[in-house]
Amino acid sequence: MENHHHPERKNFQIDRMILFTDAVFAIAITLLVIDIKVPIISKNGTEEDFANALMLELPKVCGFIVSFFIIGLYWFLHHKMFGYVINYTSKLIWLNLFFLFSIVLMPFTTSVYSDYSTEEHIHLIGPYALYAANISFTGIMQFLLLKYIYDPKNAVATELPSRENQKSALYRALAIPAIFLASLALTIITPLYGRMLLFTIPIVMKILAPKKERKTSH
Repeated sequence: MENHHHPERKNFQIDRMILFTDAVFAIAITLLVIDIKVPIISKNGTEEDFANALMLELPKVCGFIVSFFIIGLYWFLHHKMFGYVINYTSKLIWLNLFFLFSIVLMPFTTSVYSDYSTEEHIHLIGPYALYAANISFTGIMQFLLLKYIYDPKNAVATELPSRENQKSALYRALAIPAIFLASLALTIITPLYGRMLLFTIPIVMKILAPKKERKTSH
């Protein structure tokens, strides 16, 4: 269904969608830090007690750092793809809402995964599966948004990047879900090393980058 607003209001409506999206990203990325608690020790506690209490928060700190940069990355990618948008449709709005739904879930799934990533819970697959599913859902929604924006039949964007750059963006959108799901499958066999597969993400992103971008970085 096409929009029925006056043409002079079109840009304002697009700006509303982008500003709303930015607000959701800002809230989600801020909520991540709330789960990290100040270390508490007794009145006569020692430096060692403080260090031990601080170490108990380490899984949450690591989860915060990882998810902070993942959310930041998706905000950056959203910023880039909506730089081409000059029009909107109901479908674009709904795709964007489902994409944001995956973003606002991230503080919760990060918290679950962080709480159960300690050594005594390393055997549990559920917390990591929930987190991996969340990231995969985000990547798939980004892919669907890109497909919709890049399709000239939808008439929502102009001055689109080259076909090579479009293909690269679509492949990269699916690469993160693929790596997380592969990591989850491997985690069932070997919990520790399965999660280390995530360190391949920057390498895969580099391989899937457009040729011009790879040459520039060199």
